[in-house]
Amino acid sequence: MAHERIRSSILETPLELVRDLYPKLSARVFFKLENQQRTGSFKLRGATNKVLSLTAQQAQGGVIAASNGNHGLGVATAAKINGVPAEIYVSTRMSSSKIKRIEECGAHIRQAGDNPLEAELAGRAAALASGKVFISPYNDVDVIAGQGTIGVELQNQLPNSDAIFVAVGGGGLIGGIGAYLKWVSPRTEIVGCWPENSPVLYQCMKAGRIIDVPEQPTLSESTAGGLEPGSVTLDLCKNVIDRSILVSEQEILDALRQMRESKGWLIEGAAAVAWASFLQQANQYQGKTVVIIICGGNVSPEVLQRLQ
Repeated sequence: MAHERIRSSILETPLELVRDLYPKLSARVFFKLENQQRTGSFKLRGATNKVLSLTAQQAQGGVIAASNGNHGLGVATAAKINGVPAEIYVSTRMSSSKIKRIEECGAHIRQAGDNPLEAELAGRAAALASGKVFISPYNDVDVIAGQGTIGVELQNQLPNSDAIFVAVGGGGLIGGIGAYLKWVSPRTEIVGCWPENSPVLYQCMKAGRIIDVPEQPTLSESTAGGLEPGSVTLDLCKNVIDRSILVSEQEILDALRQMRESKGWLIEGAAAVAWASFLQQANQYQGKTVVIIICGGNVSPEVLQRLQ
């Protein structure tokens, strides 16, 4: 089981009641603080589970990943801890600060393409040509299982909550959490949260197949990018997501600013997507117990500048 495999390598992140952020609401709202995870993001969970699932021969050969930032940092960290060589493919959109953090973990950076999907396809092609294991940020059952360990922790910390709000990119996080909670707590509503500027998996689910979805720049950098053809997350997310919410860039920015001003926290745009989605629909959750996944806290200089 992924939870047992990785528990000594990750932090069990806290669950914090945040009454001060919504004093007029009767809902009990909790933040699951994955921004306090080692590497500052939930991505370490899936990366660690995948690295620890490798055979000795696979580990010796090394791994390849592609990333907007957090997944690459997670893979680089897990690989370094376990003595596995790692290459991370990134697009030209990747911020230099995130590249530097990955390189500090000893991974080699390979730049390919102008968007995350192009980097992902280049990384997978390189892995196929070299025989190395490719670690997808979402299209990998071991990675998804690792992200799903958040669900295990939530069920232990706060059994049978009414709703979980999760930002969605490729679907690995919400897919893993949702798959576990649908088994142990089927009454819990799984809410997928997207920026209006990048609703890729949302539109793919509506179409019933993976399609090209036009995107605009978004503060939710870590959820941006297309979906790899044949991704296992399409059907998984169709089965586990009960409700979908889209938020504007202004709503994301307002949520980021509120978090900084009220709590003194800098969180990622993706984490703010989940919080903004709840705020948009908060009146529908009066009297209920709700969890917001604060998926990461690695704020890029570009997003930080928008907060000024």
